[in-house]
Amino acid sequence: MRFFNKIRLFISVLAGKILIFAGRLINRGTSLPGEIALKLYPALLSDIRLPELVIAVSGSNGKTSTAEMITAAFTRSGKTVLTNKEGSNQIAGAATVLISNSTFGGKIKSDVLVLECDERYAKYIFEVIKPSHFVVTNLYRDQLTRNGHPFFVFDRIREAVELIPNANLVLNADDPIVSLLGKDRDKVIYFSMDKNERSSDKTDSVYEDCAYCPVCGEKFSYNFYHYAHLGDYFCSSCGYKRPIPSYTVESADFENKNICIAGEKISLAFESRYNIYNICAAFAVSAAAGLNKKEIAETLSDIVLKSGRLVRLKAGENSGLLLISKHENSVSYNQNIEYISHSKKNAALAIIVDSISRKYYTSETGWLWDIAFENLKKSSLKEILLCGKYAHDLAMRFEISDMEDIPVKVIPDLDKMAAKLSEQGNGDFYIMTCFSDKDKVFSRITALSPKAK
Repeated sequence: MRFFNKIRLFISVLAGKILIFAGRLINRGTSLPGEIALKLYPALLSDIRLPELVIAVSGSNGKTSTAEMITAAFTRSGKTVLTNKEGSNQIAGAATVLISNSTFGGKIKSDVLVLECDERYAKYIFEVIKPSHFVVTNLYRDQLTRNGHPFFVFDRIREAVELIPNANLVLNADDPIVSLLGKDRDKVIYFSMDKNERSSDKTDSVYEDCAYCPVCGEKFSYNFYHYAHLGDYFCSSCGYKRPIPSYTVESADFENKNICIAGEKISLAFESRYNIYNICAAFAVSAAAGLNKKEIAETLSDIVLKSGRLVRLKAGENSGLLLISKHENSVSYNQNIEYISHSKKNAALAIIVDSISRKYYTSETGWLWDIAFENLKKSSLKEILLCGKYAHDLAMRFEISDMEDIPVKVIPDLDKMAAKLSEQGNGDFYIMTCFSDKDKVFSRITALSPKAK
C-alpha cells in the first residue's frame, strides 16, 4: 500500500507541475493544478514533506501584505521561502504552490513556507498542514454575502486554531476578537500599538462591533481607540482586557514617517495605521522565529510591496495615487479615507464601484453605508467624483454625508472619469477602488500618461 501511495503521489505531483507550466504559458489559474492533483490523490497534502518553519497568515485585512513582508524578512536572512504570493489562499491554491516547489517524491525544497490562508478555509488547510506559527491580523466586517459577521468568522478561525495545539499563535492584542483566540493557550505572541497622536477616545467607525464584551456580553470599555474596534479595551464585569504584548509599536511619527518596534526604528513608505499593524505583525513573527531584530527592521523600512494597495500613476501630466480598498469591507475604505484626510493635498478623489465581488455575483451595496465617508470633510479635497456602475448607489450614500465645501459629481463612465483626471491643470488626484476594478481603472489611466503616448 505504501508503494502504491508513492506512485499516486508521484503522478499527482507530475500532473500538477504540467498544469502549472501550462497555466504560466497562457497566464491563467493558480488553483486548478492543485484541485486536479487533489482529485488524483486526496492525501497529497498529508504526504508532502514540509520544512520545519511553516508560517500561516490569516485575518480580514492585511493577509497578503503581511505574508509578503514576512517573506522579505526571511529572504534577506538567507533563507529560501515558498509562498502563495498569487493570493490563492484556499486549499487548492495551497496545493498548487506546494506542488510547484516539491520534488516528485513530495519534499518541499524551500527552507520556509509562508501561507496566506482564507480565514474561513484555514481549518481545512490545517487538517493536513500544521503551521509552526499562525498569524491573525484582525477580524472585521467583511464580505457580508459570505462572512456574515466578525464573530461568525471568529468561530470558523477558532476551529482552525483548535487543530494546531502546538503552534505559536501570533495575535493582534488590540483586536478584542482576535486576542480571544489566545485564551487558555500557552504559546501566544501578541503584537500591539501604543497610544499615538491619531488615537482617539471614540471609534472612527459608524458602528461598534465590540460595544459589548465578547466573553461575558456586558458593556465594553476602551481607554483609547486606534480605529474601528482596535485599541486598549477592558471589561469591568469579567476582567477581559487587552493582553500584554510581546512586540509593540512604541512610537509612531506620522509626519516624519517612521515607527519604533522593540527599540528598532522603521521608516514608512505608507504612513497608514493598518500598514503599521501589518509591519508589526511581520516583525513579531519574524523575531519570534529567530531572525535578528535589527535586520528585520532594515528589511521592513520603506518596503514597497508588489501586492501593494498603493500605486503611483499619472493621468496626462497629473500625478495620482491609486488606493486599493476591499469592497464589502468598511475598515479597508476607512483607512484609505484617513490617509487622504491627513495628506492635506488639494486633490480630486475618484471613488469607483464598478463591480462588487470577483467571486460572488451580487449587486448588494448596503456595505457602502458602513463606510465613514463623512471623515473626508477633514481633507483638503477640491472635488469628489463618484464613478462606475454603482455610482448612483454611492451618490445616495453621499446625500447624507453633507460634504459642505467639497463638490460631489456623479460620473458613471470610467473613460470620462479618466479623461477628466487627465485634463491639463487639474493637478493631483486620488482614485479609491478595489482589486476587482483595479485593472480596468489602471489601464484607462495609464493609457493617458505621457509614456503611453
